[in-house]
Amino acid sequence: MITVYHNPRCSKSREGLTIVQNSGKDFFVREYLKSPLSEDELKKLIEKLGVKTIDLVRSKEEIWKKEFKGKDLSSKDILKAMVNNPKLIERPIVENAEKAVIGRPISNIEEMLA
Repeated sequence: MITVYHNPRCSKSREGLTIVQNSGKDFFVREYLKSPLSEDELKKLIEKLGVKTIDLVRSKEEIWKKEFKGKDLSSKDILKAMVNNPKLIERPIVENAEKAVIGRPISNIEEMLA
């Protein structure tokens, strides 16, 4: 089963969801702003993505700039920031049983579904 971590207000997230819908594969949409990820879920997702914790942060978000930018933060601090402020999580993210990808660029999703 494919999971799409989705924010319907984001055009890139909507574009990624459309690609998954058009793939004909079974999927589940998790609107992570309405149903936030736990610290453990987010940690496992980061491991599956194969990225550093900071790589999943939307650093241009106002909350990041005001509260976190320029501070000496550990991976655990960054993880907690994303758990407490899900808007900071990059989107879209598409996950299957084997791996997960950030849909920026959108071609990452296309390659995963191929």
